[in-house]
Amino acid sequence: MRKGERETQSVTRRPGRGPRVRSGRRPSRLHRLAMATLALLLAGFAVAAWAQPPTDTPSAADIPPSIATESPTAQAQEGRHLFEQGCVSCHGFDAEGVKGEGPSLVGAGEAAADFYLRTGRMPADQVGSEPLRKPPRYDDAQIRALVAYVGSLGAGPAIPEVHPALGSLSRGMSLFNESCAGCHGTGAKGGVAIGGYAPPLGEATPTEVGEAIRVGPYLMPRFSEGQLDSGDVDSIARYVQLTQEPEDAGGFGIGHIGPVPEGLVAWLAAVAALLLVARLIGERGAGAPPPDSAPEGDAEASGRGEGAKP
Repeated sequence: MRKGERETQSVTRRPGRGPRVRSGRRPSRLHRLAMATLALLLAGFAVAAWAQPPTDTPSAADIPPSIATESPTAQAQEGRHLFEQGCVSCHGFDAEGVKGEGPSLVGAGEAAADFYLRTGRMPADQVGSEPLRKPPRYDDAQIRALVAYVGSLGAGPAIPEVHPALGSLSRGMSLFNESCAGCHGTGAKGGVAIGGYAPPLGEATPTEVGEAIRVGPYLMPRFSEGQLDSGDVDSIARYVQLTQEPEDAGGFGIGHIGPVPEGLVAWLAAVAALLLVARLIGERGAGAPPPDSAPEGDAEASGRGEGAKP
């Protein structure tokens, strides 16, 4: 027998049968100690897990319905509900438009809905007038729901993924001057176009730049993938970012309103400087006597001297 163990035997006699030996072994003290230690450890882990503070990632039950990840169908249904509340008067109950009020949204695509809603251009303040940028009326969750609903109405331009860091600044400037500067100005400060107003791009995000290129809001023409591919869009977005925070390495930026007005200012400053110099030269010359004239006293003294000679 080992130390700490005790083996017991018992003999049981039953009628008609021989004796049966039954043996049993009690657990040792070391074994009981190990089991108690393991139980304490498990209890400690359970208490620690119960007392652990909540993590930064909430569970699905803790996320409000407006923020929780929803299926496209659920988002579209929520968007339909919002559409019925604020959009049917212009776009119609079936989103096919109302004559004289608003266009059809069938096939408009997610990019158009996202652009107009995030820039506050929709809902419009006045039907028929050019929609201008203003704070959005819906929050992010509501915008995503409305975008999902409009996207479910038919195939249309999807929200583009724009990465300005992957674009070429020189290429973007060339493309912008070729396709955009005629209305928005070289410095993207906005301008007047035929039949409307080209807004400044100081608040436009890269995604909004890409959406405008693909959608062509209001009077702006739309550009397909064949005309401007994703790399071109990245380059244009990068140039627009430069116009938002330009580098005035040459001095005062004069409002960054473009090279032609800046050149005009330079000419006006140069003309003003020339006029000032001409005036100073004229005032200085007016106070000096003619070079061939002499003072009156000197002339008389010279005459008397000539008369006294024999």
